[in-house]
Amino acid sequence: MTPMNTQKLMNLIGLAQRASRLIVGETQVLTVVRSQQAKLVILAADAGAATAKRITDKCAFYQIPLTQALTSTELTTALGRPRKIVAVMDAGFARSMEALM
Repeated sequence: MTPMNTQKLMNLIGLAQRASRLIVGETQVLTVVRSQQAKLVILAADAGAATAKRITDKCAFYQIPLTQALTSTELTTALGRPRKIVAVMDAGFARSMEALM
C-alpha cells in the first residue's frame, strides 16, 4: 500500500469515527461480527497472535472482510486513542476503504 493510500485510509477511518460508523475494541467488534452487522474489520498488523487468530477466525466464519493494512500506531493516529481493531459499520465507508487497499 502506498503512503498516499495509507494516509487516505487513515483519513477515512477518522471521518467514519466522527460519523459514528465505527466500533472499536475487541469485545465490541466480536459482537458486531457475530451479529453480521460489520461491513469491514481492520486489525492492526502488529496485533497479538491470540487476538489476530480470534478475529481472523470469526471474520472467516461469518464472511466479514478483514484487512491488516495498518499498524497499531497508524490506527492510534487515525482514531486519536490507542486501538488495535475497528469494525466499519457503513457499507459506503467500507467500499471506499477496500478500494484504497
